[in-house]
Amino acid sequence: MTRSKDSSTSLRIAIQKSGRLTDKTVSLLQGIGVEFDNYKRNLMVKTRNFDVELLLLRDDDIPEYVQDGICDLGFVGANERAEKNSDVTVLRGLNYGRCRLSIAAPKNGPLKSASDFEGKTIATSYPFITQKYFEEQNINVKLVEISGAVEITPQLGVADAIADLVSTGGTLRANGLEELITIMESETELIQTNQELSEGKKELIEKFLVRIDGYQQAKKSRYIMMNAPTASIEKVKAIIPSMKSPTIVPLAESDMVAIHTVIPITKFWTVMEELKEVGATDIVMLPIESMIL
Repeated sequence: MTRSKDSSTSLRIAIQKSGRLTDKTVSLLQGIGVEFDNYKRNLMVKTRNFDVELLLLRDDDIPEYVQDGICDLGFVGANERAEKNSDVTVLRGLNYGRCRLSIAAPKNGPLKSASDFEGKTIATSYPFITQKYFEEQNINVKLVEISGAVEITPQLGVADAIADLVSTGGTLRANGLEELITIMESETELIQTNQELSEGKKELIEKFLVRIDGYQQAKKSRYIMMNAPTASIEKVKAIIPSMKSPTIVPLAESDMVAIHTVIPITKFWTVMEELKEVGATDIVMLPIESMIL
C-alpha cells in the first residue's frame, strides 16, 4: 500500500495509540508546541497549530505505514523497526522507552551461554531479530512465535527459553527466569519514509527536528544563576561547562556580578560545590522548557 504523492506541506505522523511509548511521545509533541485533543478517542487527529496529522496505530504497524509512505514520519521502538526489517530512515534516537531484547532461560538451568542453545526451542514475539542473532552465531535453534505472555512458555513446556523485551527484569524473575544474553538495545526512534517527499514536507520536517532537538537538549540541561565576586569571574568561567560564554551582569555592589548560564543537569551538583569554593553564592537552578541550538 502506498500513499498518493501530495505537494502539500501537511505531514502525517504515526504514533502508538496505547502502550509504553504513548504518554512520553504525546508529552514530547506537546512539549514542542504541537496542540491536539482527543487522541485517546480517535485514530486520526489533526493538530491545531502545526501542519501535522497524527495517525494512532499499533506499534508493530508503524514501520510498515512509514515504509509505504502512508505516514511521512513515525515514533516507534527500535525493536519494532528492526523486527519488521523496514526500509525507513532513522532520524533521531529519542532517549525514552529504553529496553533491551534479551534471551532468558530458567534460573539454575543448563542454558548459560549462546553455544548452549544449539538445537533448543525459543519462544519469542521477535522471530526475525532472534533468528538473525543465532544465524550470526552459527547456532541452530527452533523458534516458536508467541504474541503475548512469552515468559510463561518454559513453565508450560512450550520452549526451553525465551527472547523478549526486558526493562527491569522483574517479570523474568517472577517467572523463574534469568537474563542471559542481550540481543539488542532499544529506544524510541523517529523514523522517516524513504518514499519521495515534496519540498514543502522536507522543510516542515526540518522545522520539526529543530523543535525536537531543542526539547531534548532542554530536558538534559538546567539554567543556573549565581552571584560571584568580580575577582572570581575567570575561575567561575573555568568551572562551568557552559554551551557558550556565560552572561555576566554587574550588580549594585561594584565588586559583585551575576552570572547566568546553561549546564548539563548531570554535572550540576559537582559544579555547584566547585563554584562555592571560588566564592559563588545564591546559586539557583531552573528547568528549561526548550532550547534553540
